[in-house]
Amino acid sequence: MFLFLKSMSRSFHEVHQEQPELSKTQGDLRTSFTVWRKSLIVSCNGFTVIDSDGNVVYRVDNYIGRPKELILMDGSGKSILTMRRSKNLRLVDSWFVYGGEVGDYCTSAKSFEKPIFYVKKCINMLHANPNVLAYVYRQLSDKRYAYMIEGSYSNRSCIVLDETKRVVAEIRRKDAIVGGISFGPEVFLLIIEAGFDPGFAMALVLLLDQMFS
Repeated sequence: MFLFLKSMSRSFHEVHQEQPELSKTQGDLRTSFTVWRKSLIVSCNGFTVIDSDGNVVYRVDNYIGRPKELILMDGSGKSILTMRRSKNLRLVDSWFVYGGEVGDYCTSAKSFEKPIFYVKKCINMLHANPNVLAYVYRQLSDKRYAYMIEGSYSNRSCIVLDETKRVVAEIRRKDAIVGGISFGPEVFLLIIEAGFDPGFAMALVLLLDQMFS
């Protein structure tokens, strides 16, 4: 299955390169990944993220069930971002995002770093816009969000908007049946606009999966 996804990732990229000139120009400003909701380590839950050349660029394979901590790694296994669930029981499902590796199992000084983002699940019954899934803040005390996520994660149809309402990333279904194999919701696309950190975009995918799966 993994080798099949690598091949399909390259095919998807080649198809987009054959589009008319306007689409090609727009496509050059984007990065597209194939996300597989499965760890390459059998005993763990996780994700495997493949680029348009068929290379593993991100991995998550260090947890079972609903953890209090997630670590996003690059393809070689180096920790990029750590996400820790808020311990405040009065808050809705909320997470702190740290640069690198932090937490109980980290022995470096980085374990004392402050979070770089705070992500909070939106309770739709209390919100005027039912399409909002989560808000991203740069600090816990901020009143204004840095990013907002809208759509439906279960349908793999989400967009990430910045504070000017510009789309910076998108989760999209990879609807295809090739050789009798249907991808379904376990394999989907993550499309990132130029200037938005692809690692952070993948971190948001992980948190949406925790909040809405």
